[in-house]
Amino acid sequence: MGYHRAGFDVVGVDINPQPCYPFEFHQGDAMTWPLDGFDAIHASPPCQAYSWTRYLGNKSGEDAPELVHPTRDRLVANGTPWVMENVVGSPLANPLMLCGSSFGLHVRRHRLFESSELVFGLPCRHGAMPRPITVVGDHPQTSHDRSYRMNRARTLAEGQEAMGIDWMPWKSLTQAIPPAYTEWIGAQLLASLRAVA
Repeated sequence: MGYHRAGFDVVGVDINPQPCYPFEFHQGDAMTWPLDGFDAIHASPPCQAYSWTRYLGNKSGEDAPELVHPTRDRLVANGTPWVMENVVGSPLANPLMLCGSSFGLHVRRHRLFESSELVFGLPCRHGAMPRPITVVGDHPQTSHDRSYRMNRARTLAEGQEAMGIDWMPWKSLTQAIPPAYTEWIGAQLLASLRAVA
């Protein structure tokens, strides 16, 4: 959604079905999907192998694929301008970090971005926001989860509002990044593409 708001026509590819995806969607393996014909490519390899949640003791991420390096190799070999996103702790090279507080959102979700193009981040503004809402867990009302002692979203609507996303169900929302992030990155990427056109 952020790239769309920045001015791109968006086409999504995911190995899993995405019934709520608001743009053209193709179910397929992003590691083998043809990359020809795109002006820019955004990749979000699975983050579970790099996420701090792998230390929670429930084997989360234990068998998750580590696809950052193979994804980067594929993007570089293709030659199309690209952006790759992942969690803090992932092996992105010289990444910039974005946070919901930078955009006035009521969520503190740090994400890293690496790009073939020059793009800039924004500083966190944690002190300028009230206690952030976390959008995590199996269900917004799962309050007995001892792993999280945070201000968790109590309803789907509260989580959607905090993230700036109104079309996703809860499970997808917990894995998403706020569109404000990719709108910020996308505007810079589009300006870079226009400068060389």
